Amino acid sequence: MTRWGVVTTTRAPLGACLDFAAWHLSLGAQRIYLYLDEDAPEVMAALKAHPKVRVIRTDGPYWAKQGGRPDKHQVRQGLNARHAHARRIEVDWIAHIDIDEFLLPETPMQAQLAALAPDALCARVRPIEALAPDPAQPRTPGEVAFKAFHLDQHARQAAAERCFPGWAHALPGGFLSHVAGKLFLRTGLEAPEIRIHNVFVDGVQNPGEVELDRTALGHFHAASVEAFLASYRFRIERGSYRADLKPQVRQAGAPTLHALLTGIEAEGGEAALRRFHAEVATATPELCTRLAAEGLLRRHVLDLPALRARHFPDAAAV
Repeated sequence: MTRWGVVTTTRAPLGACLDFAAWHLSLGAQRIYLYLDEDAPEVMAALKAHPKVRVIRTDGPYWAKQGGRPDKHQVRQGLNARHAHARRIEVDWIAHIDIDEFLLPETPMQAQLAALAPDALCARVRPIEALAPDPAQPRTPGEVAFKAFHLDQHARQAAAERCFPGWAHALPGGFLSHVAGKLFLRTGLEAPEIRIHNVFVDGVQNPGEVELDRTALGHFHAASVEAFLASYRFRIERGSYRADLKPQVRQAGAPTLHALLTGIEAEGGEAALRRFHAEVATATPELCTRLAAEGLLRRHVLDLPALRARHFPDAAAV
């Protein structure tokens, strides 16, 4: 039987950690590896008792064994993923994803991975980006609307220009976050160098890579305007909107996300950022209609309270 698991590094509150773990356990994950980027005794207490969850506190002694704690959280994420990969083998495949990313397979994850050829050492899952619910519209409890994108770059740009007029020049496929996706990696490989979106084995990038085209990665990057604003300053200074990153759209003159967002903020402050989020990241009827016309609207129901209650009954009410 093919066994799989997920690994993440997080500072998220307990509720988010419970949702992440419960969702992936419900999909059949054999192991959830949670690396705590700061001390979180309530997360440790709530999750460590589950037989399929491994919670690792990345404290001073932990980083001393790794050669020191890197300043950049992206580097810490990669090293933690490598640490999980190097543990006593408990799974055949491990996916390195973030705490706000949820695997959304069309068919059982186990079967998809079991069907891969032996020389496929890594498998990519592509993201779909969660849209904030429109408060003026009714919706099914737990249902989330997502925007998808075309893999072909020309088709992606053309669809973005129709779906996100005024923003397609800066947002690939209308996405605020990555379109590169994340990787499943076979375990048992010798000293892989794991990055956020790629892996190197013996100097070879993504050896034997295949696409898992029947699994999406639901990314809750800006799933509410409050979440978008709460993460904005960190992302501008040190995260996915920071100034040293290249433009996401591969066209001459395309601005970086940093330039785009700081420009919006400079012109209109928080109110302008809220308007921007409403246009590109909220499931308004207008945006949903445009996405549906392009075949890029996805809807999934995530009954997270029920899954929490099933897998973590003592902490389900958090």
